[in-house]
Amino acid sequence: MKTFPALSSSLWMVWLAANLVGLGCSRQATPPPTAKSEPAVDAVLRAEVVELHPQAWPMTVRVQGGLTADEITVVGAKVAGRVAAVQFDLGDTVPTEAPMVTLDRTEFELQVAQSQALLAQARAAIGLAANDDGVTPFPERSPAVLEAKAVWEEAATRLRRLQRLREQNAVTTEEYETAIAAEKVAESRYASALNGANEKVAIIQVRAAELDLARQQLADAVCFAPFAASIQQRHVAPGTYVQVGNPLMTLVRTDTLRFRGAMPERHAHRLAVGQQVRLFIESIAEPVEATVTRISPTIDPMSRALTFEADVDNRAGRLRSGLFAEAEVIVDPRATALVLNAGAIQEFAGVEKVWKMVNGEAREQVIQTGERRSEAVTIVDGLQSGDIVLTDASIGRVARVEATLVEQAGGNFVSTETPDEASPDAPTTRQIHGG
Repeated sequence: MKTFPALSSSLWMVWLAANLVGLGCSRQATPPPTAKSEPAVDAVLRAEVVELHPQAWPMTVRVQGGLTADEITVVGAKVAGRVAAVQFDLGDTVPTEAPMVTLDRTEFELQVAQSQALLAQARAAIGLAANDDGVTPFPERSPAVLEAKAVWEEAATRLRRLQRLREQNAVTTEEYETAIAAEKVAESRYASALNGANEKVAIIQVRAAELDLARQQLADAVCFAPFAASIQQRHVAPGTYVQVGNPLMTLVRTDTLRFRGAMPERHAHRLAVGQQVRLFIESIAEPVEATVTRISPTIDPMSRALTFEADVDNRAGRLRSGLFAEAEVIVDPRATALVLNAGAIQEFAGVEKVWKMVNGEAREQVIQTGERRSEAVTIVDGLQSGDIVLTDASIGRVARVEATLVEQAGGNFVSTETPDEASPDAPTTRQIHGG
């Protein structure tokens, strides 16, 4: 077989040159690697900022409780009898001493008449007229006593006369001794008459007391309201026979209500009479103001809470006894805290952040918030007095900040610019570097 050595060598050289050229072109098309660089700060961010300082934030304790009537009483019957009339019904307002229920008075009137007759009889026994109610009876002035006294005085006079005659031997011993016995008998009869008169005076007093009792029972046949109140429940109707003590009406006084709550044991030492209370009731849009007026002397061993009451003015009548309420008791009105508006706080995945100014740039700062009241939120951790943060977290980003400082009032932000300063012709924004 015939070979061509020169031709084979030429072809191999051509193939090698072509591969070298292609490799060079490939390396030339690949860009050279560059070093990794940090992200640059964005352009200037124009935003309002606030400098944090302690704000007035009265310390409050939130408790639950209910409204109760200032007074509630069940008015019962003082005497037994049949109901003749009922003057009020459920929900009616009753003034003080107004008649509410009237019993049949016929029997009581007869008892009064009977007692009057018995009293007149007793007074007549010692010589007093039936209408001499204002005359004080004296036992010594009764006819029987006066008669016995006269007989005794006569016997004593005769005895003294016979005693003088006996000294002159003008009477016998028998006559003298008879006079002595007669005088003693007359004295005893006087004492007996006086005792009988005293007994009759005592009977007069008994009859007078019976008359007063009969008159009181007649008066008690009408049930009066002990205080101005409203009818919570009517227990009887005309024709009902009631015994002594049976309920007639249930009264409640609601012009002043009592909020009764329980302060947790850990805050019990802060509770004091006179502290302000804000009540939040579901059916009332605005909080209701009240004042702590009564505090229990002991802590409930079961609930470990201290019971207290706060008076609520209800003269307008818009509240009802029995309403559930939540209360904020202001236990320290002079307390302070770092406060931000809720719009300055950003929350994501349970983490709360604000945009804090550090060396003139906005940087994220993780914080921990506490109590919230309306749009104001307390800062528990992550910020301190003097820190400067953006008022609107939604526009926050890493950037240099051209800031407008605003003032803070209870969590709300108030611009410090005047209308002229806030105009486009007179901008007041200034660079604030922050800490």
